[in-house]
Amino acid sequence: MENHKVTVRWQRATPDFDYKTYDRSHTWNFPGGQILQGSAAPAFHGDANKVNPEEGLVACLSSCQMLTFLAIAALKGYQVDSYEDEATGEVGKNSRGKQMISRITLRPKVTFSGAKIPDGAALDDLHHKAKESCFVSNSLLTEVILDPR
Repeated sequence: MENHKVTVRWQRATPDFDYKTYDRSHTWNFPGGQILQGSAAPAFHGDANKVNPEEGLVACLSSCQMLTFLAIAALKGYQVDSYEDEATGEVGKNSRGKQMISRITLRPKVTFSGAKIPDGAALDDLHHKAKESCFVSNSLLTEVILDPR
């Protein structure tokens, strides 16, 4: 079984630890040395210039969907030139009344070239198969809407 590790680090940087004023800045440290600056969402006193966990979740799903789509397209002999997704996540409440990312909408736009270009039905099938096979999508309770552009 494959495991994935990320180290998240936070250190108090203010003299107080008051809910409204403590600094929510932290780092996401990935194997290989990449470090991403994170914070809470602005609605929770975070820094809007840093990635928040909700944005990270949306990006994670979008990235997984894209990578799965690219793999399936390549295996079917299509040549993909570009893939762009304008993904959004909506905050809502679950059945227990707790906040959650209740819906993620993926809006991929894919450009192909070469002799074999998928028609509308084949493109829809590629998107559907990618959604059904994406590890992250299969891990979430969140509703995932696929709305190709």
